[in-house]
This record gives sequence, C-alpha cells and structure tokens, in this order.
Amino acid sequence: MSRDAFEALERLAGGLGTAILAFLVLVSWIMVAAACLVGVGLLMIPPMLALTRAVAERERGRLNRWGLEVVTPYPQQDTATGWTARIRAARRDPATFRDLGWVAAHATLGLALGLVAVLMPTMTLRDATSPFWWGLMPPEGRITSYELPITTFPAALAAALAAVVVQVIAVMLAPRMARLQALPGVRLLRPHPSIDLSRQVARLTATRAGALRAHAAELRRIERALHDGAQNRLVAVVVTVAVAKRALAREAARTGLALDGPREALDEAQSAAEQAVAELRGVVRGILPPVLEDRGLSGALSALAAGSAIPCALTADDLGRLPLSVETTAYFVVAEALTNVAKHSGARRALVEVRRDGGLLRVVVSDDGKGGASEADGTGLEGIRRRVEAHDGTIMLTSPRGGPTTIEVELPCGS
Repeated sequence: MSRDAFEALERLAGGLGTAILAFLVLVSWIMVAAACLVGVGLLMIPPMLALTRAVAERERGRLNRWGLEVVTPYPQQDTATGWTARIRAARRDPATFRDLGWVAAHATLGLALGLVAVLMPTMTLRDATSPFWWGLMPPEGRITSYELPITTFPAALAAALAAVVVQVIAVMLAPRMARLQALPGVRLLRPHPSIDLSRQVARLTATRAGALRAHAAELRRIERALHDGAQNRLVAVVVTVAVAKRALAREAARTGLALDGPREALDEAQSAAEQAVAELRGVVRGILPPVLEDRGLSGALSALAAGSAIPCALTADDLGRLPLSVETTAYFVVAEALTNVAKHSGARRALVEVRRDGGLLRVVVSDDGKGGASEADGTGLEGIRRRVEAHDGTIMLTSPRGGPTTIEVELPCGS
C-alpha cells in the first residue's frame, strides 16, 4: 500500500469520527425542528447552534492538521446575550447556515465514505480467506460480505479474488475519496468569501505595517552598526597609517635612508582606507540617512534641497514625527526625484512641497525642465513607485514634452 493511499485511509477514518458526530447533530436538529412545531424546541435552538459550531470546529481542526487551512469564521467575541439577540446574531452570521449545510453533507456523504474506508479491509479479509472456512460454515453462513452465496470451492476462490481486486480498486480510489469527504468542509466551513476577504485585507495590512516597522528598525540597527563600528575602525586605520607615515618620514630623515617602497605602500593603504570610508558613508546614507533621525523629515529634506545640484526651494509644514518607514520613503522619493532632475531634466530650478493632511503625507516635486519623463526610461521612477506602493501610497507623474515635470506622492501615515 502506497504512502498516499495509507494517508488517505487515515483521513477517511478520521472523517468518520466527525461524520458520526455530524449525523447525531443532524438527528438532533430534526428532533428540535419537530419540537418547534409545538413551541418547545425554540428554547433548544441556541444550545443546538453551539453544539453545531463545536462539531464544525472539530472538523476544522482535523482539516487543518492535514494542511487544508480552514480558518474559523466566528467572531472572536460574541456579545449577544439573551435568546432573541443570539438568534438574530446567528441569522445575520453567514457561518450559521454554512455550518448547517456542512452538517447535512458530512452526515451523509462523509459518513458513507468513512464507513467504506473502515469496513472495506475487514470485508476484504473475510472474503479473501473464504476458501479456508466456507466448508466449515453451515449452508446459511456460506455467503460473501456482499451477500453472494458460496456453494463450491471454485466460487470461494472467485470470491477471494474478487475481494482482493475490490480492495485494490478501493486503495487506488482512497485519495479521491478522502478529498471528496473533505470537500464540504473546505467549501462550507471556511469564512464566507466576502468576510474572508475583508479579514485577509485587514490582517495583511496589519502584517505589512508591522513588517515595515521591523524593516525600518533593522535598517536603523544596521546603520548604527556600520556607523559606530566598521566606519570608526576604518577611520582608525586611516589615522594609524598617517601616524606610521610620519614616523617613517622621521626615521628616514634621522638615518638618511631611502624608504620610498614602504612610503608608497603606506600611501596606497591610506588612500584605500579613505576610499573605503567614503564608500561606507555613502552606503550608510543609502540605508538610512542619519539626518532623518537627528533632524526629522523636515530637516532632512532641507539638507537635500540645500545640497541639490540645481537651485531647489522647499516648502514644508510642521510635519511632526512620522513612522520611520514613512519618513524614509518620503526622503528617498525626494532624493531620487532631485537626482533625476539634475541628471535628465535640464531644469534651472526645482520645487519640493511637503505637507501633512490628516492621515496622508503629500509630497510634490516639480521642475521647469524639458519634460518627457517616463518610468520606461530607467530613471529611477519605477523604484520610487515600488517604495510608495509598499505603503499603500499613490504616485502620479505629469511630464509633457517641453515640461514641466511634476511628481505627486501620497503616503498613509496615520492621523
């Protein structure tokens, strides 16, 4: 027996347990429905709803153990109190009717499939051994598990062969039977598509916000580690090499020896170390500009505007402190946009406007250049869009031929 077939039989046997419970719940609902005709059963509806949910939750747990990911659709807090409120809440909840539909399907189809999976091996064993016991049984007991008579030894051999063939077919069909048994649970026990979608959106939004915060914190940690660790060590190397060069110069002057070789080696070492320090500072500023943490977004943008290759005017409201990931994104949007203006636009001046409007941070970068900017030109606009869309923000580019070019960005930042 293959591993898949054995696993399928195990699933079918496990489904038989919940199918029996579903069958008992179905019978109980029928009895409660009959009792409702005289009014007595109305009081039993809330307990029956709770019992139905308990059985459905058991099936969800079983399906989740097999990796089918059936999420509980019920509200985390049920605030309904009293018979009327509980009935109204159950009627409004789509999960109630989906649970009842699952009970009816699993109590019939699931029960039948589970019984076949559990009883088939026993029936096969009985029929496969019929050549050994058929002659020992009384005439009325000489029948197969399918109520077929066994009158002769060849008939017993045929019954044994048929039992083996039927069992082989059942084993081959077991994975499909298991999927068929689980199908009502997968379809009906999951949240209603509309509810599931809204919850997934909320969950993904919260998860992404957490991931962005964690990413920003990790960038800050890396920036600090590079700034306070590797960069300081490289600066120490530069200082040490400079001291060694001065000591070598004094030694050469004292002894009158020509030490050009060691001096050239120290010059190369100092130049390489200074270049590494400069590159590392560029990497640190690219990861997370320290000016953001020191001066906030307004101060960082002022530094960008002051250091722009073309004259740049900055208009920024009092933004207050924003989430670090939002500040970083806004900073890099302006930095990349000003870099594009300097390299490609031929503009004489640029304007950056930043303001906070409730829960939105609005960033506008414009120039009086030649226009015609496009994301397809590989000018960094695609990178800006990816950064903005990671925050559920929007970006709009207006750049007709002849100019001007305007990039408008909106970033959610909380209210």
